[in-house]
Amino acid sequence: MLNLETEKFYFDKGYRLIGGVDEAGRGPLAGPVVAACVVVGHDFQIDHPDLELIADSKKLSAKKREYLFGVIKAKALAVEIGVVNNETIDKINILQASFLAMRRAIKKLPLAPDYIILDGGFKIPKLKTPQSAIIKGDATVWTIAAASIIAKVSRDWMMTEIDKEYPQYLFAKHKGYGTKDHMNMLKKYGPCPLHRFSFSPVKETAAPNNKKAGKNNIHPTYAN
Repeated sequence: MLNLETEKFYFDKGYRLIGGVDEAGRGPLAGPVVAACVVVGHDFQIDHPDLELIADSKKLSAKKREYLFGVIKAKALAVEIGVVNNETIDKINILQASFLAMRRAIKKLPLAPDYIILDGGFKIPKLKTPQSAIIKGDATVWTIAAASIIAKVSRDWMMTEIDKEYPQYLFAKHKGYGTKDHMNMLKKYGPCPLHRFSFSPVKETAAPNNKKAGKNNIHPTYAN
């Protein structure tokens, strides 16, 4: 079970609102990257059995993640996501797109944290709020793990919606990751407008007319 040791460390330094940040969707060949920020106050406690279930989203079943999504939304002071579409990923690269999604999530919060902790080895550039990057934070820090669940569930829902428009790619099944099924469909049909053309497996299957279609027909849900 995760505790609030890291959050307490920063609360003891005088910070009052801590925002845990993580992203989902850096590795897939299609769809957006989604970041989430979960804010808790200095008096927040893991005082309910459901809160004890929060863990790295990769260690939870889809059903458990979806249940905990509601728990986090109900118990945290504020929760927001930021989305960056595949076209922007192609323009600025996936790392910078992930940072952009994080900044968007933080900016949308109705209650601004005065300290940010995020998963990974790099701080968010162009962010004025003090912050710390924690390697494997999604497995060790409660608020970051909570953010990983929010980001993962949100992105999975988006990919399920994308599947309705492009059912031949089986996006609802693999969520855009480079699985065997996805690669087979990519080779059979070529890329769709929501594929990431800068990623090698997509680039190798993309004809010039496919790439042009991708630029002109980006899905409006993710055109930000």
